[in-house]
Amino acid sequence: MDSGNPVRVAMIGVGAISGIYLKNIVHTFRDVKLVGLCDLIPERVQKGMDYIREQQELGVCVETPKRYADMFEAFRDPEVEVVLNLTRPYEHYQVTKQALLHGKNVYSEKPLAVDMEEGTELVRLAQEKKLLLGGAPDTFMGAGIQTARRLIDAGMIGEIVGANCEMICHGHETWHPDPEFYYKRGGGPMMDMGPYYVTALIQLLGEAKAVMGMTRKTFGRRLITSEPHRGECIEVDVDTHLTGSIRFASGAIAQICTTFDVYYTGQARFEVYGTRGTLVVPDPNTFGGPVLLLRPEDQAAAPKTDPGLMRHDRPDYYKGCREIPLMFDYHENSRALGLADLCMAVRSGRAFRANSQQQLHVLEILTAFSKSSAEGRTVELTTRYERTAPMCCGAMHGVLED
Repeated sequence: MDSGNPVRVAMIGVGAISGIYLKNIVHTFRDVKLVGLCDLIPERVQKGMDYIREQQELGVCVETPKRYADMFEAFRDPEVEVVLNLTRPYEHYQVTKQALLHGKNVYSEKPLAVDMEEGTELVRLAQEKKLLLGGAPDTFMGAGIQTARRLIDAGMIGEIVGANCEMICHGHETWHPDPEFYYKRGGGPMMDMGPYYVTALIQLLGEAKAVMGMTRKTFGRRLITSEPHRGECIEVDVDTHLTGSIRFASGAIAQICTTFDVYYTGQARFEVYGTRGTLVVPDPNTFGGPVLLLRPEDQAAAPKTDPGLMRHDRPDYYKGCREIPLMFDYHENSRALGLADLCMAVRSGRAFRANSQQQLHVLEILTAFSKSSAEGRTVELTTRYERTAPMCCGAMHGVLED
């Protein structure tokens, strides 16, 4: 795509996640042009405008975006080609729907919607309107998971047996400036952090077929200790400890646990097991590494005794693993990478990676854990999924291949 003809994007929602999008749109992805900002809270828009002005004062070539009074003003703006939906999860559906009805392509933060009825309607509407619809997470497009995918596809760990994923923390109310929505409809650890893990899983293992889950809500109220809502309490409406299994079309079985209820020193754990080795995948909420590989030859000198009888004062679970050099670009925080890929598709007509087919399959998996738990049965999935193309190593950072 000619970088002199960037795709024009309006940002709806200028909350906490918007900062990294603004930075990367301004400094990294030259085929994306921000033309306007909109938020229900005027101070947030002003903060975004202040960032742009600061960059201009530093000599960065970036135009001052428009300040929309509401989202409909943005949707009516003929200059806007793509709407970047960074609103809260339970607002994704209405913002995306209205953008599509006004003829705009949409890239949304995760999740696509908060239930399958909403998600299916959005996908159908985009297809009817012949518009592009996609969204986060785009971390799977980063160097870490792309390197893991190449190793798996090359047969480095043999046939995939299964995987284990864990996202363990005690919630976001200790650090997030506005944590309440994490405990309301569309929130909870599976809907918030699960998209990173599940998207990475289907990118690595392919289509999922069924989910079996058990869930619970441990704390009915959460005390906020972060500013500016320090001392306020949140009434919890959603499950906050969700665990279960995913069966894939290949026969592989993955276990996953996401929780906001547990004290733990390390938040992320992601391992893929094969008949010829184990691959340790980096935190799927990041773009980089490390990627670790353990094969039988790496254990050639292992003690010939029961590992369970060996004393370890501080176990090193990844002792003997080899760190694999990252084989792709985008190892830093590259949020808006998926947006840039969609924008390339707007101009060239090619397929893009963080698409709504992927988002809808992920949404069905995410929502199936609570459904399985409530109904006491395995949930067979109805959506289909084909892995999107792997990343290419482009000639220039910030410019995606056409």
